[in-house]
Amino acid sequence: MILIIVLAVSAVVGVGAAAYFSPVLAVRSIDVETGPTVPDEMVRAVVDVAPETPLLQVSTHHIASRVAELPKVAEVAVKRSYPSTLRIVVTERVPAVFYDKPAGPHLMDLYAVTYAIEPPPPGVPRLVVDDPGADDSATRSALSVLSSLAPEMRGQVVEVSADSPADVRLVLDDGRTVIWGSSEGTERKARVANALLTQPGQIYDVSSPDLPTIR
Repeated sequence: MILIIVLAVSAVVGVGAAAYFSPVLAVRSIDVETGPTVPDEMVRAVVDVAPETPLLQVSTHHIASRVAELPKVAEVAVKRSYPSTLRIVVTERVPAVFYDKPAGPHLMDLYAVTYAIEPPPPGVPRLVVDDPGADDSATRSALSVLSSLAPEMRGQVVEVSADSPADVRLVLDDGRTVIWGSSEGTERKARVANALLTQPGQIYDVSSPDLPTIR
């Protein structure tokens, strides 16, 4: 019985070793699924896997790490698809806001990651804070408020500003201003703001949602 177990283990090891070096299970194609801001060729340029490399010798972790270094990549998944395909799926960053700097408009996602200097797509609001970035509490508060808005209201916002985390303000595309205050209680504030915006006015203060005002 012991001999049989040893032989069985040896056979499995032998099969595994054969697969590890087998040219039959080698990379012959690389499938890339991505979007318009991270071109297919950009991804392929950093994959760096020689054709006919056995799939088991390919480090999916290392490939994913290299692709993730591309600024516009939010997430990446790399899988071996036997017998001979490497599959790479890229999720692109989506701009939540942009902010102005001398070098040009900077795109930032909802996680406060600045990833590109280029004109913002239509509908992306301007962020106005003293020090835009993931370490800035005013930035995080402004993004938290934006993420809480229903799509209909978010689509009206052309500017979000914050002098402090407790002083977020929204400017809408018709020139009206919503004083939001802090990012606390954002769902309730959003409901109150939606109701108030049906009334005439120029400045809508929902910073205290139990006592909202219109001016």
